[in-house]
Amino acid sequence: MRPSKEQIEAYDRDGFVVVESFLDRVEVDAVREHFARAFAHEWETGLRPDEVNYEPGVTPPDKTRQLCNVWKADRTLAATALAVRNAEFGARLARLPGLRLIQDNAIWKPPSGKALLCHQDAAYVGWLEPPNMTTCWMALDDTSADAGTIYYVRGSRHWPRFPAGGQFHAPDDWLGYVKEVVPAGEEIELVPIEVPAGGAAFHDGWTFHGSPPNDRADKERRAIVSHMVSADTRWADDAAPHPIYSRYRRPGEHELDEAFFPIMWREDGYRTAWLAEWCGT
Repeated sequence: MRPSKEQIEAYDRDGFVVVESFLDRVEVDAVREHFARAFAHEWETGLRPDEVNYEPGVTPPDKTRQLCNVWKADRTLAATALAVRNAEFGARLARLPGLRLIQDNAIWKPPSGKALLCHQDAAYVGWLEPPNMTTCWMALDDTSADAGTIYYVRGSRHWPRFPAGGQFHAPDDWLGYVKEVVPAGEEIELVPIEVPAGGAAFHDGWTFHGSPPNDRADKERRAIVSHMVSADTRWADDAAPHPIYSRYRRPGEHELDEAFFPIMWREDGYRTAWLAEWCGT
């Protein structure tokens, strides 16, 4: 699957592109099943994800749930998060020669679930050079504006680059931070992403986005997300280390290790060798 000329132009202009049909029903059903297992802390591979922001029976039931780098814990989820299709489509949108995974997210917003802050992804990866991302967000449920779907701020990728700010999980005002930093003369034009299960959206790392509370008591919103960076991204020498991901950097190393940040697709046909066995593809 390749983006059209119009989609590439929209990505350049708006900072995001919506794809109505990206995953087929069989894949959506399989991911949903393994999604539930992962959030129950049933780690198929025996490995815990790098970040676990949900404890069954402990986390408040209305708080949005999140796992990061769940590809390490479950091979079915890995196959979707690390798919060639995600990286090739994203790289062509972003005009990059290839992409590698820096982090995946499994996001589960329950009925009446709380908001996630409107933010720029790239603000959280100052430990990388260059600090940017291309993200593939894949819906596992039909999404709607009143059920806590992701919203993009159209054109905000062209705004100045701001540091991370605000409370990410369950903020009092999910638009509070973007309201603080919106440049003079710019407007916050919000675009809700409403797609059927299996639909997707791609966005640039400097595009502001977030999600309001789920106003529906009868509907949940699940998504699996691939946060990707250019295949030639390196460790940034002059930045503070990340408290979790910098553990994967050897002293003096500049290249990202494919054991932890695998290359998903490159235009010369290269893909990290062990992915075929790990993902069963």
